[in-house]
Amino acid sequence: MLKYFLRRLLFSIPTLLAISMVVFGILALAPGDPMGEFAANPAITEAVRENIRKSLGLDQPLPVRYVKWLLAFLQGDMGYSFTSRSPVFTLIWQRLPTTLWIVGSAYIFGVLIAFPLGVISAVKRYSWLDKIISTFSMLGFSLPTFVTGLLLIIIFSVQLNWLPSFYNSTLKISDFNSLIEQVKQSIMPVTVLSLYQGAMLMRFVRSSVTEEIHQEYVKTALAKGLTNFSVLTKHIVRNALIPVVTLIALDIPSIFTGALVTEQVFRVPGIGALLIDSISRSDTPVVMAITFIYGILIVIFNLIADLTYSWLDPRVRY
Repeated sequence: MLKYFLRRLLFSIPTLLAISMVVFGILALAPGDPMGEFAANPAITEAVRENIRKSLGLDQPLPVRYVKWLLAFLQGDMGYSFTSRSPVFTLIWQRLPTTLWIVGSAYIFGVLIAFPLGVISAVKRYSWLDKIISTFSMLGFSLPTFVTGLLLIIIFSVQLNWLPSFYNSTLKISDFNSLIEQVKQSIMPVTVLSLYQGAMLMRFVRSSVTEEIHQEYVKTALAKGLTNFSVLTKHIVRNALIPVVTLIALDIPSIFTGALVTEQVFRVPGIGALLIDSISRSDTPVVMAITFIYGILIVIFNLIADLTYSWLDPRVRY
């Protein structure tokens, strides 16, 4: 087990280096100039713009900028925003609690919905219950999040006036009433994301469990006298989890980067909104930091998924 872990860990290091090179290269060569906002200001001369460019390190060759950025990132220094001149780490840290609250809660609810419904749908295939669950999952997966978000705003904010349409980032929880307000303004974005995540994962769980139900080992276990529930929980679900773990491992890093579309619809000041704003402003340090952290999280959770495989099926280690 330890040798398997070390092999996977050593393989992750060059992967992260390759990701860092690709992220830095693409963003450095992408169209858009961080000095563009100063170009329209007649009070800022060309000499001043050039001095600003030098202070930001934009006058140096691309390989030199990459090495400096990577070494600084490894030391915890993500640089400074081109537009606000604030530390990138501070900007991300300010947005992280909101993102974890909204996107994290939505993912937890989505998983809690997907697993039982996916298993039930697979066990009760072609029944009326399976048809209802399948229809629900197809609708949740097919409808874009901005469509369901706007529908919820029209129904619960405009028509019924039950929930606020936009997220109030200045709200601070100091008493029970403020806690209720926080919950109310989180219901719609969490619901939108939960429906999408749950529907996608539900189809995957159903397909994986359905494939395992007809395996020979299931028939053997039933012939030995094991109950249907015991075979389902101890054998079928465990083997079915192997491909599902991959999907979850790839999805969890998205909790950090936030929900790009949903945060825009409900004006949630999360990391996703920060990323969109930084892209529009050509704020390269912020975009690079968020993108590379996302890549790091994907590699880490893929490593965790590999270790989970070895626990679910020891044959994976060899």
